[in-house]
This record gives sequence, C-alpha cells and structure tokens, in this order.
Amino acid sequence: MLTIVEKILFFIFALVAMYYSYLGFKQIAVSVARGQSSYYPRYNHLFARIKEAIIRTMSQKTVFKARPVASFFHSFVFYGFMFYLLVNAFDALKGYIPNAWLEDVNLGVIGGMYRFLADFFSVFIIVGVAFFLYRRFIAKDKKLNQNPNTLLHQDVQKGSIKKDSLIVGIFIIAHVGFRILGETFLLASEGHYDKWQPVASTLAKMVGYGDGRIIGWHIGWWMALGLILLFLVYFPRSKHIHLFMAPVNFTIERKKEDGSKVPLGVLEPIDFEDETVEQFGVAKLEHLRQSQILDPYACIQCNRCSNVCPANSTGKALSPAAIEINKRYEFNTIIPDFAKGIESPREVMEFVLNSESLWACTTCGACIEVCPVGCEQMIDIIDIRRDQVMMKGEFPAELQTAFRGMERAGNPWGIGQDKRMEWAEGLNVPTVSENSDFEVLFWVGCAGSYDPAAQSTTKAMVSILEHANINYAVLGKGEKCTGDPARRAGNEYLYYQLATENVETLNAALIDENLDSSKEKRILTTCPHCFNALFNDYPQLGGNYKVMHHTELIEELMQAGKLPPLDLDKKLTYHDPCYLGRHNDIYDAPRNILNSGNSNITEMERNRNNSFCCGAGGAQFWKEEEEGDAKIPDVRFQEAMDTGAEIIAAACPFCKVMLDSSEKIEEENAPEVLDIAQIVASQLAAIQSKIDSSKLN
Repeated sequence: MLTIVEKILFFIFALVAMYYSYLGFKQIAVSVARGQSSYYPRYNHLFARIKEAIIRTMSQKTVFKARPVASFFHSFVFYGFMFYLLVNAFDALKGYIPNAWLEDVNLGVIGGMYRFLADFFSVFIIVGVAFFLYRRFIAKDKKLNQNPNTLLHQDVQKGSIKKDSLIVGIFIIAHVGFRILGETFLLASEGHYDKWQPVASTLAKMVGYGDGRIIGWHIGWWMALGLILLFLVYFPRSKHIHLFMAPVNFTIERKKEDGSKVPLGVLEPIDFEDETVEQFGVAKLEHLRQSQILDPYACIQCNRCSNVCPANSTGKALSPAAIEINKRYEFNTIIPDFAKGIESPREVMEFVLNSESLWACTTCGACIEVCPVGCEQMIDIIDIRRDQVMMKGEFPAELQTAFRGMERAGNPWGIGQDKRMEWAEGLNVPTVSENSDFEVLFWVGCAGSYDPAAQSTTKAMVSILEHANINYAVLGKGEKCTGDPARRAGNEYLYYQLATENVETLNAALIDENLDSSKEKRILTTCPHCFNALFNDYPQLGGNYKVMHHTELIEELMQAGKLPPLDLDKKLTYHDPCYLGRHNDIYDAPRNILNSGNSNITEMERNRNNSFCCGAGGAQFWKEEEEGDAKIPDVRFQEAMDTGAEIIAAACPFCKVMLDSSEKIEEENAPEVLDIAQIVASQLAAIQSKIDSSKLN
C-alpha cells in the first residue's frame, strides 16, 4: 500500500521515535530502581501477581469503585485503547503488506469482526475522550480542583495539568479520527460499502467513490501512526503513562510471604538495630521506596483520593492527589539528573506538601481505598512525618504532651501507670497474675483505662464477658500504650520502644508451648487502633497473636446463644471506624449485632469502605484540628442526624468521643452516641432487672 520511499521514511521515523521513547522509559525505570527496598515482598509469587494485575486492569473494577458516569466513559477509552494496540499493529502491517491477515477481506467473519470492532471502538473512544474534555474544560467539574491553600508544584500552578490533558485529548481524537479518515478514503477508492465498517462506509459514501481517493488513505495512515510515534516520545512525561504503570503498580503491591495481601494501613518498619541507617523517614525523593516513586507515574490525576479525604473535603490544605501530582512534576523536572544518581535539589516539604497539609491527615486510608491505580498516599505522609519528628524535631506542640505521656507513663494522657486499673474499682476483674489459665486476654487499652467515656465501654464489656461466662483476664498495670498514636504521628522510635516492651509482656502471658494450637489464647480489644497494632503491626516485632475486636466476640456469643438478640425500640445508625473497617475489613460483625432481633440500623450515606472518618486517627485526637471550612466530626455527626437515628452506634472509643464532642450534639433531636458494648450491656441489665423484679413479686 505504501510506496518504497514511504516505507523507508516511516521505518526511519519509527526507529528515531522509539529510541527517544526508550530513553524516557529507561529514565523512569532507573529512577524507580533508585528507591529504597520494602519490608514486605513485592516480587514473590510473580505469576499470581501478574495474573491478578491483568484481571484488575481488564475488569476496571478499581475504576468503578466511584464516579459511575465518569468510569463508564473511561471504559470507552480504556477498552478502545486496548483494542487499538491490535489495530495499530495491523494498520502498520497494511502499509507494508497489503491484505495482511485480519485486514484480508477474504478472511470472512473473523476479518469482518475485526473491522467491525475497529470501527465500533473508534467512535466509542472519541465519545469517551470528548466527555472528559467537556468535563474538564467546559463543565469545569469542581471535583478536579484543589483547595486554594493546597501546596502545588510550580508547573502545576502554571497550568501543566490542563495542558497535558488537552494534549492527550487532542492526540487521541486526532489519532482515531485520522484512522477513520484513512479507512473512509480506502473504501471510497475501492468503491464499495463494507457492512462490517458502517461508520467508515457511511463516510465513504459522503466523500464519494473514485480512484483518486486513495491519497486520503495515505494521509490518514501517516497521521494516525505518525501521531502514535510522536506521542510515544511524549508519553513518559504525560499522565497517560498510567495506562502502563497502573498494571505495574498492581503487580508489585505489598504481599506477605504466603502471597496474601498486606492490610491497607500497615506501615513499613524501621530497623533501629541497623547502625548504617542514617535517614529515618523521607526528606528527599531518593528516600522514597521504589513503589512510592512508581506511584506518581501510575497516578491518573483523577482527584478521587482528595474527594474522599476528610481533611480535604472539609476545606483543609491536605490533598492526597496533590502529593502524587507534585512528585510527578518534580520528577519531570529533575529526572535526567535523578536517573544518573545525582541528589535531588530540594526537600519534599518544599514542593510535595506543607506543614499544614502534613499534620491534617487522619490516616483513615480512604485515599488508598478509593485509588483506582493502587497509590498509597497515606504511607507517604507518615514517612514524611517520620523525618519531621525523628530527624528535625518539627511537629505540632500539642503532640509533645502525648509523646511525653507515652514515654514516661505508658499512655498519651500521661496519667500514672499505677492508676491504670482504677476503672475496675468495685468490679471483680481478674488480672493475668490472678488467673493465668484465662482463654481471653482483655486488652483494655489506654482510652478504655483512662478516658471516662471509654471506661463506660470497658465496664460494659466486662459485664458481657461475665454474663457469657468467658474465662478472661487483663494485664492490669502490665499493659502500656500500643504505640499507635506515636507511630501514626511519625515517632517510630517511641512506638518501637513501647511495642517491643508490649510484645515481651504479651509473649510471656500468651505463649504456652505445651498448649494445643486449637486452644490458643485470644486477645480481645474494644479499640480498633489497638486491634490494628496488635494484629498488623506487632508481627513485625515477633508478636503473632489471635486478636479479635469486641464486636466480633459479641457476634460470636450471640450466634452461640450466650447473648440474647437486641430488643430496641429506638432507631439506630452505625458509624464504621476507619481502623476497623477500611484498615481491617471488619464490617459485618457490628451490623449483625445491631440488626439482630427486632433491631435494625439505617445506614448513613457514606458507610462501610466509603465511611467518613470521625477525625481522631493519625494522632489528630491529641492535637487541634487544622483550619478548614468545617470540623470533621461535625460533618459525620450531621450525616448521622440525616438518618433520623436516635442512637449512633460506635465501635471505637475515639470515634465515640469525637462524635460526642461535635457541636451538633447540642441541637434538638440530636442522637445519643453509644458503643455497641454499651447497647448490649444495657439490654442485659434490663433483662436482669426484670428477672430480679419477678423474683421479688
């Protein structure tokens, strides 16, 4: 189909374009390889990883987590792009080898289906891209915007994102458009209607048949494939590279040795025994792990993470999307030198995010949960906090009180360890030293021991354990803070000290080499943060335990008939704690309890993995909330009020306090905030009261 001169010119052009494209991709690969290694394996079970990545990519299930309309049009572009890999290959062959396989009109239905799909997807791709261009440039969807006080890379401030989006959009429409144009003029020159190509055939009729029309095919062929080659050179600098990098991100996500997925919010430990380590946390780009350097290239810049971020959605400076975007544009600026191993010129706090953003994060994990390409923005934030706290000593002054309390008294309140069991006065609560043959170790936690509101939950749980005749014990004064607030605030060393001591205490109390594994002792906790630390963090320090949240035990006891189903005449709603739900996938146990008997909950608009944070996580409980348009707990409390509920059921001491401290609690008909254990224990007390009353009569 092409002339000899055209074939030679195109071949040379293709070699040059692919060479420069190769250089761009090589710089990215070398830059990623320069990153730090991870604690968790990223290349084990490689076949299973690749298989899973292909399924996740081709199914687009992560894209359809949110924005169904936009996701629908994105599927046009994605599936069209995938098929166009084949189309472009055969178009190139057509130029050199007339009637190349699938282009052979004599191939019958197979060739016909190929031509139909090429015709069909051409239209769908243009429609999909047109939607996104309209959404960004005409409708100006606010979901794509950043808050005014969010730190943005200087190139972003100059409009680089819009420029890139426009270039990508025009390229795709032009590429596909010229391809349709080429097919149109080819059919026009051949003078026949191809039923398998209704769009191109209709346009060919409009153009008119004739031998001279073949020049149009040459123009269409050169422009369509020439644009592809030119774009390959631009690809490494464009956000469109996410098409290739997202599957890679899926492939190298964190896995355990057995190939199972690492829970969402588990952090990478620091080896404080390694004396060669000079940098704790992330100060510059080269301190990032390999996956954290890959993330900005996988990022589609869709802003979904910022839309669900509780800090961002209440007007604060933090934008998880801006973190990846800023990293990306800085790499675009420095990558020739960075790939050569040259030190990056400035610290991440100068261009990734500012102090206000850094300390606004609640570590709720919503950004990671919603990300369609597997970025881990929250992990970046905590790694940067580690540098700020341990290397520079720069953090909110309020956190110093919590740090000092954990260091000196074993709890963030700073209350003496000798007062840790005062909550149990008047109760016959056995300690491990008094009942070494326990089956369940009740980890009370700092909130459950010292905070008056949480103490109510602790006492309620004790009454439930005793009603169900559970053989339990507590550590009493031997229990210290798990270190969760310190770790999420970036004070990894303080966490390490507390956790190491706790692991030693727990191992001594729980591990019995002569005990049958089926009778292994379990840890019970009413705090999702304690649960997460004991279950997910402590194995990094040799503490491997069977841990259960109190809602799981209550559900278990209800199913065993040891606790009665609920009998409430008040309307309920349930707030999913981030560290119970998103971080550990425990959604059903609390609901099964609340929906038992004649009780039933009315779900808030945002629930389960889309639940909105209470605002306490990430050590926010110990500091003032950053300035914004609204308070996070107020927003969540209003959502609960919108259900018409009389009771907000909580499953976390910090969620309970935050919701109960909302300014909206003073409004008329505001619901009461109760822990699920309190609701269950209250019913047990009512039943017992009726029994006692009947005995008196």
